[in-house]
Amino acid sequence: MEFGQGAVEKVVNAPGSWKGRRVFLTGHTGFKGGWLSLWLKRLGAEVTGYSLEAPTRPSLFELARVAEGLKSLIADIRDLPRLSREMAQAAPEVVFHMAAQPLVRQSYTDPVETYATNVLGTVHVLEAIRRTPSVRAAVVITTDKCYENREWAWGYREIDRLGGRDPYSNSKACAELVTQCFRDSFFAAGSGRQVAVASARAGNVIGGGDWAADRLIPDFARAIIEGRPVRIRHPEAVRPWQHVLDPLDGYLRLAERLLLDGQPWAQGWNFGPEDADARNVRWVLERCTRLWGEGARWESDAGNHPHEAGMLRLDISKARRELGWRPAWNIEQALEHTVAWYRAYAKGGEVRAMSLAQIEEHETAVKAMEQAT
Repeated sequence: MEFGQGAVEKVVNAPGSWKGRRVFLTGHTGFKGGWLSLWLKRLGAEVTGYSLEAPTRPSLFELARVAEGLKSLIADIRDLPRLSREMAQAAPEVVFHMAAQPLVRQSYTDPVETYATNVLGTVHVLEAIRRTPSVRAAVVITTDKCYENREWAWGYREIDRLGGRDPYSNSKACAELVTQCFRDSFFAAGSGRQVAVASARAGNVIGGGDWAADRLIPDFARAIIEGRPVRIRHPEAVRPWQHVLDPLDGYLRLAERLLLDGQPWAQGWNFGPEDADARNVRWVLERCTRLWGEGARWESDAGNHPHEAGMLRLDISKARRELGWRPAWNIEQALEHTVAWYRAYAKGGEVRAMSLAQIEEHETAVKAMEQAT
């Protein structure tokens, strides 16, 4: 395949493509990291997770027993000696870097921790990769908020300017620059050590098991379970909502391509929803309220709040054209699966089984979508 000419060669996450493959995953105790851990184990990978303790109680990590079947290391990416030692011992072929301080409002409260984790932590992960000869490919996960937000009505492209007004967004833009620097300085052709390093920028991911503070769906689920209305800061804010399994599918496809073809794919990539699925907070809440049913309600919080972007969209045409990737679930399906997960939890259901069943459903949806094209 000739890169950049628009041809698409399908890369399917078949079980055999990950079976026995050694993977090092930072942030495995978090929301997205927990889902990716479950999926990688389902695909047969040998996973070493490296992360701080689960950031919330409850957590997907504990409820879905994510640690089962993988090597779980509770440690800090800011500890470079230990990170380097553990990565070298795991001898991975692939690294997924997800560990982060992921909250905009928390970044206003503690900007130093945010930059230390998101910027210097990324430096440490890339330096550990540089010291680990077994690594062939790495995907550094940042965010859609790494772009300089101009409140455009159209989606940001990978070539648009990086930026960020709040410490979280800015730190993720910095992490993108750090990734580019290491890629060009230490991992490119002619540098003496070729590692295919890409970055991935996803939209506002939703799904069962997210309990982070100041996020729409976790705030909604907590409030409903506790029998109170959820209070919403910016009901008219537009975000690129997507189920967590869609960008994870993109990360897996990207990693496969990095392993297969290497440097041509070592770039930044957007993994977001279709344009029609970028909806405002009010629409999402009203849909969630109808899906949940009894007792679900919300109200606006008109107090003073730190700045957050009002309009945010992602352009996914590059991933669609070059990787053959697109989201398998639309916003309606994403919300249905998300609310179903939280309702199962509220009723005391077995959420590990629910999570694995949803992964299987998503795999089926991907295959059906590909067979139809």
